[in-house]
Amino acid sequence: MKYLKIFLVILLSNQLLAEYPKRILFVGNSYLYYNDSVHNHVERMLIEHYDDEDIITKSATIGGSRLNNHNIEHLLDYTNLQLDRQIDLLIMQGGSKEVTTSELRSIFTDTAVNYSKKAQKIGIETALYMTHAYLDNDPRYEPNLIEKIKLAYYDAGKKSNSKVAPVGIAYEMAYKERPKIMLHHPDGTHPGLLGTYLGSCVVFSMITNSSPEGLKYNYLDQISDDDLLFLQKVAWNAYLEHKKQYN
Repeated sequence: MKYLKIFLVILLSNQLLAEYPKRILFVGNSYLYYNDSVHNHVERMLIEHYDDEDIITKSATIGGSRLNNHNIEHLLDYTNLQLDRQIDLLIMQGGSKEVTTSELRSIFTDTAVNYSKKAQKIGIETALYMTHAYLDNDPRYEPNLIEKIKLAYYDAGKKSNSKVAPVGIAYEMAYKERPKIMLHHPDGTHPGLLGTYLGSCVVFSMITNSSPEGLKYNYLDQISDDDLLFLQKVAWNAYLEHKKQYN
């Protein structure tokens, strides 16, 4: 009976620890690290939401990289991340050009499946960070690129048994409602601060399955109250729309 009680206590503790991810790793490129990095914004949002200062996010990014440029075996050893225990969630972002041709999409999907299997084998949940489309001042712009983006990330997500954070969809929804909002950096490819905040809100929705509306976190008070509320609302609506399509 004594050992049974001990077992039940341990089991309950593990279940409580698994309620939400406390150690999260983002893997990608400059789409993540612009504007003080998505992982930092998501961490602050999650700490506010869960009132838990023990949440830690990490980021491994290479400028201009594709997903297969990352050494996932190295990153899945949590000691290489200076963490006290294994990560709970791995969020992967591919290069923006990886969606543009069937050959590149195939490589991206194969990589996502391969990396996800290795993570899931050791108890780590996996997710994909859907990129956004280029603006027309970027030479790689093409109309309706978001359709190729969705195709790539939905295919990779389903085949790798991973969640998808529909950031690209949120960009499209925000621009449709407010065409003059500045989500992109002036180069037409990288996110501006508002784009990074929107992407962070989408990831927050994916992790918590709840709306970011009402979060007080505002990066150094650089976002207006109106933009803050608008982006929070768009992120949640994009996540809800995505769940209908993805499921």
